[in-house]
Amino acid sequence: MNTTNKLKIFNDPIYGFITIPSALIFDLIEHRYFQRLRRISQMGLSYLVYPGAHHTRFHHAIGCMHLMTRAISALRFKGVVISAEEEQALQVAILLHDIGHGPFSHAMEHSIVNGISHEHISLRFMELLNAEFNGELELAIKIFKGEYHRKFMNQLISGQLDMDRADYLKRDSFYTGVSEGNINSERIITMLNVVNDQLVVEEKGIYSVEKFLVARRLMYWQVYLHKTGLVAEQLLIRMLQRAKFLVSEGEDLPGTRALRFFMDHNIGVEDFDENVIEQFARLDDVDIQSAMKDWQSHDDPVLSRLCDMLINRQLLKIRLKDKPFDRDKKAALLQQVMEREQWSAEEAEYLVFDGEIRNQAYSVDRQNINIFMKSGKIKDVARASDQFNLKALSQPVTKYYLCHPK
Repeated sequence: MNTTNKLKIFNDPIYGFITIPSALIFDLIEHRYFQRLRRISQMGLSYLVYPGAHHTRFHHAIGCMHLMTRAISALRFKGVVISAEEEQALQVAILLHDIGHGPFSHAMEHSIVNGISHEHISLRFMELLNAEFNGELELAIKIFKGEYHRKFMNQLISGQLDMDRADYLKRDSFYTGVSEGNINSERIITMLNVVNDQLVVEEKGIYSVEKFLVARRLMYWQVYLHKTGLVAEQLLIRMLQRAKFLVSEGEDLPGTRALRFFMDHNIGVEDFDENVIEQFARLDDVDIQSAMKDWQSHDDPVLSRLCDMLINRQLLKIRLKDKPFDRDKKAALLQQVMEREQWSAEEAEYLVFDGEIRNQAYSVDRQNINIFMKSGKIKDVARASDQFNLKALSQPVTKYYLCHPK
């Protein structure tokens, strides 16, 4: 097999030129399952707040693979033995870690399918690709699931200082223009090491880790949990839920074949067989956007209103507070909508709803970020840092929201 044309180069706005490291990686990138990521927005509806945030999951996955390649080089330079087979498995695992994302990234998990995480769907995709590629993804799947005996490898893919976060913070910061999220991923990667099979950061890298955690907190409040982005995502979820309800009532809603499949069936975890994965692989942002434009003129006043709000960015008013909203306040707003629109309580609840959001930049309960001190001791970053704010960052912060028409 001629592989010379498979070692191509991407020009990435964040890292410059990225080389595809192997023929297998090239073939996976070329596969239609992966190419679909070009049609999945990395940040959902955040472009309604930050007009530049139109980058895709495809960009992000390629960036993660590049950072993984850099991390492997940095670790090998320090004497950590990583075989060629392990290297390729790590690159494959991080390349495919997000392949299970649905349209607009997270909205799918709460509407079209029943509480199935994108990680679960990613694993199903990897298993199908493994069969197609004659077992070449076996080790990558093992590492991805945390079943490989070298634990630090899973930490590079799914830890609190993994290549996924190292890419998305820097990339999302670039495309939104929110400079607070711009981390020095190059320095963090250079400071990585492995001690007792655990990923550690050398002591002199502690300030880069502090900056990383602060950047993560700021990006969550300023970008990922931005109130306008939050209300837009909630409207999208409710639009899909309303559409699914109408279909269940016998309504014949127009939509692409892939979207109709998920509208017509209640898909749970145990239903994700090869046929469902094939349907899912045909589903992307375009299906949802075209449906939204179509449904905008539907007879159902709730569905058409939700679509109209999203297409024309005429969103609900959203209020945030540090404590839950008064139940009477919500009830009064619900009553107003029912009277004004002549809707039932069930219909009005699509436009009047509350909820909560949580932000925890650093979780001491998950795999810790360990600092390797010059003395040879290993300390958790919150204890090793002289910054009091790191202890504060490890406390979850909860805010409550209430959405209603203006």
